Amino acid sequence: MEKEISNTLKSNGDTALTNNAKTEGGGLIKAAWWIAVIILLSKIAGFLRDIVVANYYGAGVVSDAYFYAYQIPALVLVILGGVGGPFHSATVAVFSKLVDDFKNKPKADVKKLFNTFETATMIMFAVLSLLCFFFPVQIMSVIINEGSAELLNLAAYHLKIMSPIVFIGSVMGLYYGILVTYKKFLLPNISPSLLSLGIIAVLFITKGDKTGYFLALGTTIGAIMQLLVQMPAVVKIGYSYRPSFDFFRNKNFNEILELLFPAFLSSTIGQLGVYVDMFFSSGLKEGSWTAYGYANRIFQFPVGMLLTAILVPLFPLFSRLVAKNDEEGVRHYFQKGVGTLIFAGTYLMTVIFVIRTDAIRLALERGAFDHEATIVVSEILFYITLSIIPYVFRDSATRLFYSFNDSKTPFLIAIACILLKCVLNLILVKPFGINGIALSTTFVTLFNATTLGILLRKKIKIGYTRLLSNVYKILISGVAAYLAGYLVNLGFSRFIEWNFITGIIQLAVVSFVMLVVYGFCAYFTKIEYLNDLIERIREKVQKRQA
Repeated sequence: MEKEISNTLKSNGDTALTNNAKTEGGGLIKAAWWIAVIILLSKIAGFLRDIVVANYYGAGVVSDAYFYAYQIPALVLVILGGVGGPFHSATVAVFSKLVDDFKNKPKADVKKLFNTFETATMIMFAVLSLLCFFFPVQIMSVIINEGSAELLNLAAYHLKIMSPIVFIGSVMGLYYGILVTYKKFLLPNISPSLLSLGIIAVLFITKGDKTGYFLALGTTIGAIMQLLVQMPAVVKIGYSYRPSFDFFRNKNFNEILELLFPAFLSSTIGQLGVYVDMFFSSGLKEGSWTAYGYANRIFQFPVGMLLTAILVPLFPLFSRLVAKNDEEGVRHYFQKGVGTLIFAGTYLMTVIFVIRTDAIRLALERGAFDHEATIVVSEILFYITLSIIPYVFRDSATRLFYSFNDSKTPFLIAIACILLKCVLNLILVKPFGINGIALSTTFVTLFNATTLGILLRKKIKIGYTRLLSNVYKILISGVAAYLAGYLVNLGFSRFIEWNFITGIIQLAVVSFVMLVVYGFCAYFTKIEYLNDLIERIREKVQKRQA
């Protein structure tokens, strides 16, 4: 199977990889497919959560208060506790090099390192969690700039209810990293669905409320469930928790801190970009921040799934190849990973451009969520979607910097991005409203990706010429797919009356036509990522026939 997958990843123009790189790459495509399926289930759960929340709360002051408050625990639960967060990244980067036998229990020094790291994490974030519980008004007043007293008080109480998530999410990031290091991809990627299910369950039981307190409570319950489901798996592979305060004498712990501290600051700085957006949006029309949140989560539904499916198995591979000084292997898998992400991401971008309004209408427009909210979310989604290509490149390049134990460079670039975000928001929010925030996000993502790409050349010769030649062909295919989808969608709108059933059919037909046109153009322009997939399918068919 390893040989089959290695052959799949090779294109006709590739130079031969070292045997080590081929071995390390074994199972990558299989892992990516499994992760994609798992994340799809999790994303569906999140999508159902958004439908339920939109139905009960629409886009108004209560939903704004919740989403403002949620950004505090989200810093930990989503950023630090999720894939690509510093706790996950530092854990994978260090433990991937220390653990040489993934089938047996970890050595005593490795377990002690884990316990030392977990103890330090629990102490730090327990303090932060208590601060959120006892000082929620003071914290939210920094974020909510021009909002009403009602909005501030509601947000503060929501934060108080969700304050335990600050503690839970940081520990979860450490568990996520350990499980990914041992190639246990199932639980870390399926567990976020428990957060969504917790919210759905509480709202169905309580039928919602006028304050949104039950929404915040459901979020906390879901986070607790998310942590608990990962604990047995971590214990099973040999990492039962024993308090350890060996903070200063453990060489490997110091290595984690050297990688973690700037990465932590980088993620925090990145999250500050969200707080900057919240600051500027708090004076806009009620429901604006809620609409922005819905647009961003719709964007993350396919793009986040795509990124996680490819980068989760790639990141430990990068770390091990860098440790072995296998430059050819790193270059090969980075090109393939980024190229595949851009190839799939461009199709997603064109589909979103064509069907976004009808998809939002079909999914969310009911109950308290009206047609005006649909239009607002659709416009925001358009501007965010422009960032897909730089977005996937930025995340890929950041993982590679972490693999080289360099989190300082992404951190410094993140600081520059915050400054740029403030300037762009000042320029764009007044004339464009909430759309200005979405547009500034796209510009900042482009700047971030470009800067990382330039500085990455100091680490390794990536071979951008080959990558860009494929991107050029991908964009041509994307334009053709967009035109085809636009015409088909226009035909549906003019000649077929809209209802729930015809809406589903319309979205399915338009997406399928666009996929066929995109694939047809990609095949005849000889985009190597599609040719890899076709070759793999042929090999499987030939094996079955034999």
